[in-house]
Amino acid sequence: MDSCVIPLRHGGLSLVQTTDFFYPLVEDPYMMGRIACANVLSDLYAMGITECDNMLMLLSISQKMNEKEREQVMPLMMKGFRDAAEEGGTSVTGGQTVINPWIIIGGVASVVCQPSDFIMPDSAVPGDVLVLTKPLGTQVAVNAHQWMDIPEKWNKIKLVITKEEVEHAYQEAMLNMATLNHTAAALMHKFNAHAATDITGFGIIGHACNLAQQQRNDVAFVIHNLPIIAKMAAVSKACGNLFGLLQGTSSETSGGLLICLPREQAARFCAEMKSSRLGFSGALGQDGGPGDGQQAWIIGIVEKGNRCARIIDKPRIIEVPYRGSVIGTQESSNNNASPHEVQLT
Repeated sequence: MDSCVIPLRHGGLSLVQTTDFFYPLVEDPYMMGRIACANVLSDLYAMGITECDNMLMLLSISQKMNEKEREQVMPLMMKGFRDAAEEGGTSVTGGQTVINPWIIIGGVASVVCQPSDFIMPDSAVPGDVLVLTKPLGTQVAVNAHQWMDIPEKWNKIKLVITKEEVEHAYQEAMLNMATLNHTAAALMHKFNAHAATDITGFGIIGHACNLAQQQRNDVAFVIHNLPIIAKMAAVSKACGNLFGLLQGTSSETSGGLLICLPREQAARFCAEMKSSRLGFSGALGQDGGPGDGQQAWIIGIVEKGNRCARIIDKPRIIEVPYRGSVIGTQESSNNNASPHEVQLT
């Protein structure tokens, strides 16, 4: 599971806890801190948990950094992490800092809760649909951004994307990675989610397979649609499917939730993801503000099977435009249609 659930001796409560850390993948130290925190909290959100009692920060300072670099970079990373924790309604009360050859940032998230506060990821049934709450392609976008300064790499992709489009994709990837999955976690309860996981290092197919193996029923997950940051599918193809993006093996960082929902609930879930404002006490609409605009896509189905997952031979690629951009294709225009209209065959 994404988090460990430890029954406590007192009052029918459980301690739910998770930890994660990784190396920097973006240039902005502040955004890297936010992404790291969002990634840690996402393991709680994948279980439908919307509250976090406490966070610890794990930080490694590189031996290769001089004193000036440390004083500039590390406080920004720490601030990004703390700001994201505050946005999630929690706080960082401690942690550990070490000197290491590499910069590392991560943390621990803990909450004491009742059984009704979390959703065990094991109850998918045939007829459910699969919903994804963030687009894929973050690894491709980050690498493409790095390749702009490496001629031999850039020459492989420059015929399918401009440097301006790479910059847009990179900014979109950073924004997605830094976005908390808090809204989706709250809506999992409202719309009777049966199971969920977050999409990170093993790619969508790796995490889908892991989730399928945890199910109590004999089910299989079949993915028909792949929402991908605009132009990243073309970039992946241009470099010989180096990342395995269309095969579902491309790593993601702080990706969306993959949720098994009753078919009749999925469209309304997607609509509320787009329109709902989430108060951080866990109550929908508490803040009374506008919708946060997070998209969600119906990407597949749950059918009877042997606890496995697969992507169909020719999945439909949904090109997800950069926010505030008019870039898009005929495929991406379907993005604005009702979730009912998303094709599963």
